[in-house]
Amino acid sequence: MNQEFIDALNEIEKEKGISKEIVFEALESALVSSYRKNYGTSENVIVNMDRETGEIKLYSSKEIVDVVEDPQLQISLEEVKKLDSSYEIGDIYNLEIHPKNFGRIAAQTAKQVVIQRIKDAERDIVFDEYVEREKEIITGLVQRKAYNNVYVDLGTTEAILPYSEQINGESYNHGDRYKMLILSVEKSTKGPQIVLSRSHPDLVKRLFELEIPEVSEGIVEIYSISREAGSRTKIAVFSRDPEVDPLGACVGYKGQRVNAIVDEIDNEKIDIVIFEKEIDKFIANSLSPSKVEKVFVNEAEKSALAIVPDYQLSLAIGKEGQNVRLAAKLTGWKIDIKSNLQFEEYLEERNITEEELKEEFENAKKEFSDEEVEEISEDFEKSEENLKTEEKLEITEINPEESDSHIDENSDMNIEDEESIETNSINEDVNI
Repeated sequence: MNQEFIDALNEIEKEKGISKEIVFEALESALVSSYRKNYGTSENVIVNMDRETGEIKLYSSKEIVDVVEDPQLQISLEEVKKLDSSYEIGDIYNLEIHPKNFGRIAAQTAKQVVIQRIKDAERDIVFDEYVEREKEIITGLVQRKAYNNVYVDLGTTEAILPYSEQINGESYNHGDRYKMLILSVEKSTKGPQIVLSRSHPDLVKRLFELEIPEVSEGIVEIYSISREAGSRTKIAVFSRDPEVDPLGACVGYKGQRVNAIVDEIDNEKIDIVIFEKEIDKFIANSLSPSKVEKVFVNEAEKSALAIVPDYQLSLAIGKEGQNVRLAAKLTGWKIDIKSNLQFEEYLEERNITEEELKEEFENAKKEFSDEEVEEISEDFEKSEENLKTEEKLEITEINPEESDSHIDENSDMNIEDEESIETNSINEDVNI
């Protein structure tokens, strides 16, 4: 080793951020392994490198004994006394050795170690850069597709968009640009493994923060999101400033703000609803775009009965139960829906009046406390991980014979939507 090698290490330390001391320690360890491998010895070898000049010294560490039984591990006291009289029996003596051609071995080893350390450092830099950006949005360029997975160029590294995190119907052609959510970043033997998502509810949340200043500034906050990627999303918002209308802020002038988000997620429909302290009002809002006339809530069972006009029953349920299913996920409550006619039949069947039904549900009515509202953002951050997975919200299945619109979240129902609700009409359909 010479001064040029030391200068090169100094340059690498500046450019790549690799500590010179780490390289020296790795070199010393690698040289010990190379010596044992090339010279076929079991000696206790120590390698010391001068940090200033790069000079390498090789030592064989031996135990001092009276009678030598293993020359590779032991040395006689008599021999040591000739070199240094201060040693006694039982001490360890480091005898400098000069093996032939060790300089060539050292040079090869140094090259391999430095190259490996540079690769490791670059991987660590990429990992540190992206691990801090988990659950953030990033724009990537589609590079290739393999086994239904899409590989995306992020500029400094390549990431993967698994099939399970893709939006149904999107093609992901080579060269296409997409905004994606960094779902997870993990270390692997081949470098950092970055997993992206286009279907996670957090993607919608981050797009709202990106497109709507009131959301990014914390004036308007997102309470919860329920999403069926590629089809429909419901998002509940509220304002901390009484002067700011959260719905208007999210929709924007002529729907410009929300339409920009819709364009980013392949024209997926978005229903924006107002979060209310009273759970009955919140449930009514969550069933947008249908009009809800009455809501009876049972806090003990965390269930609700919503009454809608006869002509809006199928709209409230949604195609294949999608609207009520998303509303149940959004609120976290089990929701049953009945039309006015079905509600009257229900009261007759139970032989009770509406007032008696109200009394039955009265002790279950709940208002969110001010402390809970203050903690809404924190609660949402904790719960948003669970929004991606299927929640076990049981919604009673429709009985065709009784025409009772109890909905099971997982049931398949062939109910046609009465209306096609566009995003820019949200403001008209939501009952605030």
